[in-house]
Amino acid sequence: MEHPKRRGSASARIERAHDQPAYVLHSHAWRETSLILDVFSRHHGRLALVAKGAKRPHSPLRTVLLGFAPFRAGWSGRGEVRTLTRAEWSGGVAPLVGLGLLCGFYFNELLLRLLPREDPHEELFDAYHAALVRLGDSAHASAQQVEPLLRGFEMELLRQLGHLPPLDVLSSSDQPLRAEGAYQVDAQHGVLELGDADPALAIPGSQLLAIAAGRWEHPGALRTAKTLMRDLLGYHLGSRPLRTRQLLIDLHQL
Repeated sequence: MEHPKRRGSASARIERAHDQPAYVLHSHAWRETSLILDVFSRHHGRLALVAKGAKRPHSPLRTVLLGFAPFRAGWSGRGEVRTLTRAEWSGGVAPLVGLGLLCGFYFNELLLRLLPREDPHEELFDAYHAALVRLGDSAHASAQQVEPLLRGFEMELLRQLGHLPPLDVLSSSDQPLRAEGAYQVDAQHGVLELGDADPALAIPGSQLLAIAAGRWEHPGALRTAKTLMRDLLGYHLGSRPLRTRQLLIDLHQL
């Protein structure tokens, strides 16, 4: 009979990964010279890595493990926290400044709050990377100019996590929406005909169809999408508010 300690269970195996596209979402100090990183990787999802010696003054990791800077990572280990074994800057994203930097922090907070650990979402990683590239290329963009980017990333995040129903069909029957119809979107039941619901909840079918297609130039689409994303995200985030969202609201009011 095989000894139980020799069985190749997942907890006993040492995992090794090499050359993985990744971003640092958050980091905090660990011991005197190291960091614990919350990393979003393309093929392995979100995971925790310890970067040994990263705080030392002459460590090459200091210029690589920066927020919103893509890098290629390698790691090994078992359990919830692995050890970073390699980190090489990838480039391709301009440094974020001003409003773009605040938007980047907002994306990171959403990922940290909603994305489960070790749940790969390659399309979401690509959407995150593309959004950061656009923010970096639009250093002086106004709040109105970044609105479509914010709504698009929020929608992609909810879609990848299975929290966004198709917005161009009724959830109960898959019947296409009518542009002239009136609907409501419920976090649990999807897109519903308005029926006897509060008329204040009514969303014109034309706006939902425009949001589903990303036609942000349609009258009212951005405004409706902002309210809709706030409600859907709020349902899944729970009672604890997002810090960066409030900062964005305050900045927009200023």
